[in-house]
Amino acid sequence: MGKGPGIRRRLALGTAVLTAAGLLTVAAPQEARAAAPCPGRKVRTLPFATGSAVVYKRSGYVCAVTLPKKPGTKRAMSVSLRARGGRPVVDEGRYAYRAGPVTVYAGQRCVWVKGKVGSKSVSSGWILC
Repeated sequence: MGKGPGIRRRLALGTAVLTAAGLLTVAAPQEARAAAPCPGRKVRTLPFATGSAVVYKRSGYVCAVTLPKKPGTKRAMSVSLRARGGRPVVDEGRYAYRAGPVTVYAGQRCVWVKGKVGSKSVSSGWILC
């Protein structure tokens, strides 16, 4: 009889550990999705001296953000996204962590992305055609 309570305790502990591990596995993908500034998959990163413009795409929609190399200090930043034949969607201001996100419906059209942090910038030309 002395073995019964010990085994039950170990089973209960094992069950608790497996349950906690299962919860962490379920929570991890949601946290990863929450960290992405745009829906969809990352399709392009356009690096430049002070940061990078990152482009995402999902179901014909294209989204872009500009990220600084050294986040945390407010500085002039901007991101611009334009589908061919449309007007650019722009976010500019003084930000510490990112400019954007900006989104356009591009369908199968090309897009032009611009990103700027401080005095340095990048311009993609027509991409994702």
